[in-house]
Amino acid sequence: MKGTINSCAPGHGGCAWVVCPKEPLHNGCRNDAHLPQNCVVQTHWVLFRTHSRAPEVGSLCKSLLNSHSHPLPALMPFPSPQYNTILSDMDKIYSTAKVCLDNGTCWDLEPDISDIMASSRSYKKLLYAWEGWHNAAGNPLRAKYEEFVTLSNEAYQMDGFEDTGSYWRSWYDSTTFEDDLEHLYNQLEPLYLNLHAFVRRKLYDRYGPKYINLKGPIPAHLLGNMWAQQWNNIYDLMVPYPDKPNLDVTSTMVNQGWNATHMFRVSEEFFTSLGLLEMPPEFWDKSMLEKPADGREVVCHASAWDFYNRKDFRIKQCTTVTMEQLFTVHHEMGHVQYYLQYKDQPVSFRGGANPGFHEAIGDVMSLSVSTPSHLQKIGLLSSAVEDEESNINYLLKMALEKIAFLPFGYLIDQWRWNVFNGRTPPSRYNYDWWYLRTKYQGICAPVSRNESNFDPGAKYHIPGNTPYIRYFVSFILQFQFHKALCQAANHTGPLHTCDIYMSKEAGAKLREVLKAGSSKSWQEILFNLTGTDKMDAGALLEYFSPVTTWLQEQNNKTNEVLGWPEFDWRPPVPEGYPEGIGKAGTGRSQEKSLNPRQDKGVSAADKKGPCLQGFPLKYCLCHPAVGSSCLDDNSTLCAGPTLSILTQLLGSHNLPGQCGRGQKETPRGCVIPQEQEQEQG
Repeated sequence: MKGTINSCAPGHGGCAWVVCPKEPLHNGCRNDAHLPQNCVVQTHWVLFRTHSRAPEVGSLCKSLLNSHSHPLPALMPFPSPQYNTILSDMDKIYSTAKVCLDNGTCWDLEPDISDIMASSRSYKKLLYAWEGWHNAAGNPLRAKYEEFVTLSNEAYQMDGFEDTGSYWRSWYDSTTFEDDLEHLYNQLEPLYLNLHAFVRRKLYDRYGPKYINLKGPIPAHLLGNMWAQQWNNIYDLMVPYPDKPNLDVTSTMVNQGWNATHMFRVSEEFFTSLGLLEMPPEFWDKSMLEKPADGREVVCHASAWDFYNRKDFRIKQCTTVTMEQLFTVHHEMGHVQYYLQYKDQPVSFRGGANPGFHEAIGDVMSLSVSTPSHLQKIGLLSSAVEDEESNINYLLKMALEKIAFLPFGYLIDQWRWNVFNGRTPPSRYNYDWWYLRTKYQGICAPVSRNESNFDPGAKYHIPGNTPYIRYFVSFILQFQFHKALCQAANHTGPLHTCDIYMSKEAGAKLREVLKAGSSKSWQEILFNLTGTDKMDAGALLEYFSPVTTWLQEQNNKTNEVLGWPEFDWRPPVPEGYPEGIGKAGTGRSQEKSLNPRQDKGVSAADKKGPCLQGFPLKYCLCHPAVGSSCLDDNSTLCAGPTLSILTQLLGSHNLPGQCGRGQKETPRGCVIPQEQEQEQG
């Protein structure tokens, strides 16, 4: 073969240069030990694109693919200007979408709408935010997405794939990948059905039979998240034993003056306690850890970035001070730790063993960070009680985050693969989307939707063109990783109580996974860590075993129907909707305290205290995070305990989702606007 092989990386068994033949291939080249790696890396050397795409190379690479452990990246042609323009346009539509009220006030997704979805318990206000976001972010994307699908498929078909989805699945190097996913989901579905039935009953208790059908799907806007993908924000409605200590430490973080930088430093310290790497100076200098205060429009969806120069790694996140965001910080820092560990691999091997590995690493850390014992270690819980009732509280909260996500993580790319392969034509984009969401999640659109809508586009990963099945894979892998690392840390006791913090032995096992990047097959890397080369739900089921039994017992007591046999049921539109939203007050007087259990044991003085005054703006320090709300229209009296805020915090940090009735969030905190908003019901 004519050509040159340069820059061989010692110890990696491969070369970071592509063979570019100018003459017909010699038979002897088929036995070249480095040829599989050359097939892998050729896509990175775009200057040699013409030669590397020669038919001789393409056919030889295909013949080697079955025997090579790493999937062959697509030799994608330079994207057309039209393709890039569509991606840019979709990104802009999503990042600038807002929901506006009749009075001219507009809500951004972050933090405004996300905080409403998390903290409001008003059916109408949640519906307005949900419908407004889906219309503003999703509908304008419909025609552009259809055009994007055509261009994307054409590109990957030129590389020999059937469609874009076929290429995405090739990253998992398994001919049974889709069957494996279905098997995993079937293992986990009984637990999800029990969680769904329990949550539906609690929502029935809150909203009544008009809006909740105990044999039907749950309206999608009532689950604490715009996409109903994780339900931990409605834990206050679900808590099994309310007299036990509150496991949501958001109010404690705010009380202690935590900010975005501190949250990232705490996460960094967790990684370094395992003997892993600290963040380089460039990370702290160039990352965007908070939403810009200069009014720039940005995509607030958290993401981590590798600039492939072995020193510049960044995170982009509009961080707010909440417990949920603390876990997001660990997730994104997990990506950066992966980047740091494999940075000395050849470029083609600087990636996760499969995409699910990359998503799992930070979440493995969060499984330790979220334990009551660890929250006590970092000063966010005064005590870590581990009796049976406290354990059930903790595990239910984790199930609302982890188990609730599983069908969502599974169905997103089921829909998208069907779009790419033509089974879902443009005329059925929205119908098939909601069919899958009802089939797997047991949720329904709270208002009528049709093919003029494009509700998939209201989720960032659709216009952002980010494959999603990686998250389902990661939720399986993270529990397999967690169990293996806990064994390395010599943990004894139930799996859900394990905290690997400070364990150098666990860190050494994790480092092996991270440093390998994608230089080995994911099956080999998984086997080296866990002793099995297959994804397996056993560790996840073991982790949640106590709450699984408890959920079954609770559902049996109330004779719950598992599933949603009344598949086509939909809730009525509230009378008068959307009148009254956006006029005078946020309507918190119409809502119950978010944490009514916290009123127990509070003194009479605390139950009815004054809203405090702050200079130069007027603040009400009644916050739902501690179970309080304002009693009167002038926001002068609090019901429930007041929240003590450090004086310096008032002037520098927003308190997302924690403003009292009649208040508005600003960069300086919760203020009482001149024109207040009001909502009925």
